[in-house]
Amino acid sequence: MPATATSLTRSTQEAINTLSPGDRRVLNENELAQRWGISPKTLQRWRCEGRGPRYLKLSKRVSYALEMILDFEKNALHVSTSERATA
Repeated sequence: MPATATSLTRSTQEAINTLSPGDRRVLNENELAQRWGISPKTLQRWRCEGRGPRYLKLSKRVSYALEMILDFEKNALHVSTSERATA
């Protein structure tokens, strides 16, 4: 029986969540979009606008280093609607 797209997505997400930071150093566009619950198109738009985490582009493949993702998430923390969290 062939796997559905949903089951592949769940297994990919589970695999990402079970890896320790040293095991996996990059996420692709779809994996990062899934992690944040946004569309891959949003990440594409952010790259065009110079927003989002820094990325690596080799040929047509876009990868996001886990370090850059964690740094971006840390910098996006807010205490309230008017104030960013301090590190």
